[in-house]
Amino acid sequence: MPGRKKLPVSRRDLVMFLVLALLCAGLACLDLFPKSDPQPGRKVRARVVAVDNTDVEEFGLLKKGSQLLEVEVLGGRWKGQRFRAANILRAQMELDKLFEAGDTVLVGILDDVDPETYTLNAQDHYRIGYTVILFSLFAVLLAVFGRFTGICALLSFVFSCLVIWKLVIPLCLLGWNALLVSFAAVTLLSAVIIFLVAGLTRKGAAAFSGAIAGVFASSLLAYVFTHLFKINGAVMPYSQSLLYSGYEFLSLSDIYIGAIFLSSSGAVMDLAMDVAAGMEEVRLKQPGISRRELMQSGLRIGRSVVGTMTTTLLLAYSGGYLTLMMTFAAQGTSPADFINNPYVASEAVKTIIGSFGLVLVAPLTAALGAAILSRRSS
Repeated sequence: MPGRKKLPVSRRDLVMFLVLALLCAGLACLDLFPKSDPQPGRKVRARVVAVDNTDVEEFGLLKKGSQLLEVEVLGGRWKGQRFRAANILRAQMELDKLFEAGDTVLVGILDDVDPETYTLNAQDHYRIGYTVILFSLFAVLLAVFGRFTGICALLSFVFSCLVIWKLVIPLCLLGWNALLVSFAAVTLLSAVIIFLVAGLTRKGAAAFSGAIAGVFASSLLAYVFTHLFKINGAVMPYSQSLLYSGYEFLSLSDIYIGAIFLSSSGAVMDLAMDVAAGMEEVRLKQPGISRRELMQSGLRIGRSVVGTMTTTLLLAYSGGYLTLMMTFAAQGTSPADFINNPYVASEAVKTIIGSFGLVLVAPLTAALGAAILSRRSS
């Protein structure tokens, strides 16, 4: 109608947003974690009032012993009460922490205790408050810069976290095949995120099909080369502790393989969407373009993006093992020993397989996108 003001957000986008919000709400209410024995007591915040380091011994860079604290509980039924607390140091730099007066810590406390005689266990620094502040700043920045699109991106971020925490992790703990669970999670995330951005359009279908084809190819490569490299998955942090916690039936190799294409799926989706969006733009500018020419355009677009995306994966993975590489360099380790180290080999497989999937997703999206986008509308 003439003079009717156009809405800044289309009805389709609002429907997709509401559907994703409902999915997030449903996942938040889902509880698939294996039932465990209830732990006695609870964990609450406490403020360190005084510190006694008399029993702390130093052995070079390491510290061992017990740090004695006086803490004031900040929540729960014992709010305002002061307790003695102990911080056990095990000479492990990655796990040990030293508290100072004024720090906020997380302590474990039983329901029925006597503040005069009971000693709490000071477990770690309390970081939830700063985590909420950091995420809030990220959410505000994303919403201000991206507006409705930024809000949708934030919702897809929350949805991805919920899928991993509420579906992937509990299903793997219940004994489901980690490979199938991870692939199903990637398929679900790709469908929701891509169609949220592109809508239920041919561009979205092209990007989704290319992304899934690339992930499937990289999963096959990961399965083959993980066994050829004889990587058992125990190189992942806390894997041995997980087995000793009553989950000895888990296959660490399958979990490791699933983690490979799960961690690279975000970059795969980005590349598939870039290629599909570029091909759609070409088709709109030249409606009479042939399928072959459209595929060639998609291949040229993919070549321009692949180089930086593979480097992105390399930097992302190598940054997490920077100290490991520095240790080998400081010790003058030979290239043969360096490459054959299980930690280095596992990261090499993860980086190269992830990059392999990225290189494959460009031609796959170009081929599938040409078939989808070149169809005439009925």
